[in-house]
Amino acid sequence: MAGQDPGEAAVRQALARYAAAWTSGNLAAIVTCYHDDFTLHYFGQSALSGTHVGKPAALKTLAAFSQRTRRKLMGVTEILAGDRLGAILAREMLMQGEQPIEVDRLLLYRVADGLLIECWVYDQDQRLIDAIIGG
Repeated sequence: MAGQDPGEAAVRQALARYAAAWTSGNLAAIVTCYHDDFTLHYFGQSALSGTHVGKPAALKTLAAFSQRTRRKLMGVTEILAGDRLGAILAREMLMQGEQPIEVDRLLLYRVADGLLIECWVYDQDQRLIDAIIGG
């Protein structure tokens, strides 16, 4: 049932599976980590800011972010897990024009049924992210 707390071990397992897929660049495996009801929350004032409900909408937004920023994962710094929520602290290189910029990003996840069902993205420098993405 999607409303029950999965427990710390299940949250950690879901995030570890996602982090492994992300660090290996395995897009197919990344997509399987998302629940069909996945919701993505992007903050800020950019064209991608807002709440993106459903796996297709969230994936479309993630693809647009990747295209606009030419992002490259530098590494997963930490995985944190609780009974209901977990977090990944990641370092990414984004491109602002031809200028590479490294940023830390905190991705807070809610897990249900062993899958990522909701994500809130907290960026080290939201104004920078907004400037790169544009309005």
